[in-house]
Amino acid sequence: YFATADLLNLEVDLLFFDTTSTYFERDEPEQDVVDQDGNVVRPAFRVRGHSKDHRDDLPQVVIAMAVTRTGIPIRVWCWPGSTSDQELIRQAKDDLRAWKLSRVVWVADRGFQSAENRRYLQRAGGHYILGEKLRGNDKEANAALQRQGRYHTVAGNLRVKEVIIDDGTMRDRFVICHNPDEAKRDEQVREQLLAQIQDQIADSDRLAAAERHKLYGQLSAKRGYKRFLRQTKTGKLRIDRAAINAEQHLDGKFLLRTSDATLTAEDVALGYKQLLEIERAWRDMKTTLDLRPVHHRKEDRIRAHVILCWLALLLIRIAENQAGDTWRNLRDELQRMHLGTFTGPAGTSQQRTELTPRQRDILRALNVAQPPLFLHLDAPEPAPAQRRA
Repeated sequence: YFATADLLNLEVDLLFFDTTSTYFERDEPEQDVVDQDGNVVRPAFRVRGHSKDHRDDLPQVVIAMAVTRTGIPIRVWCWPGSTSDQELIRQAKDDLRAWKLSRVVWVADRGFQSAENRRYLQRAGGHYILGEKLRGNDKEANAALQRQGRYHTVAGNLRVKEVIIDDGTMRDRFVICHNPDEAKRDEQVREQLLAQIQDQIADSDRLAAAERHKLYGQLSAKRGYKRFLRQTKTGKLRIDRAAINAEQHLDGKFLLRTSDATLTAEDVALGYKQLLEIERAWRDMKTTLDLRPVHHRKEDRIRAHVILCWLALLLIRIAENQAGDTWRNLRDELQRMHLGTFTGPAGTSQQRTELTPRQRDILRALNVAQPPLFLHLDAPEPAPAQRRA
């Protein structure tokens, strides 16, 4: 880490943390290794759990990663597939303690939101920027959403306003972010859902009470329907207008919570939006670098496979940052360089193609020497002179 940090002059004031899971196809879950007394000697590693790939039917492992604001992955972790996200960020903070980073603000989505995690991340002067659930039961978050205030534009179509909920020395700041474009999209999606619900319940008043109750259960099981559907005291199905009014106040909004008093509301909002860097890292790990499929069965080999993919991700991020282009574009351009083998009376030679201006720029930015023009020359042995009679 320190060699890479010195080489790239890494800024680790913001650390983006997130987890994913990778599953094993056509494989059975691993079992705990126990001793003669029934005590667990080694817990199972490949087990079933909540799959972020929607494959709960297959065993998996959980992978976590910490990424800097420029997308450089600085650490990767592996845990058993049944590990809860709530525990992971605390262990990650402990593991990074040995690096003696001067000041770190942890940035994570709402899946890591809990009072215990927030207080743990504040140890030793640390801070956090965490996403908050808009429709959760947190009293402070709900109070922040109800506070009046004026938005101000910080970047493009992003508006923010700040709300401080006083909690003594451990008080939190809330930043409410509003995107007008997303608000229009949320309204359109809601209108489509309401039209679908209205079509489903149009003739429900003619049904018997048992059939209406059955229909209510079927519609409530569909994603998005339950929020806007209600049953009257007489059992009739109606659209919940109060729920619609409540949702209209949340259109295009997302809520952030931070403990850092020095960051402006703009810094908090833009810092959280950079969480897309780690989402891009997971996408590249699973597609470009072929994290899956994993065919290993032993824990140490699975961990080695993940670490190798993480090292490859580190290399392509370094290349992207130094060349100022995406890895896909860099790879496509460099793959146009070929090595040809030519055979003739003078012998055999291997010669690369001429470099394009873009290839020269890439190699210069990466501080990589140009490949030699001729890789191999093989001249035939001269025929021995005939002896004179």
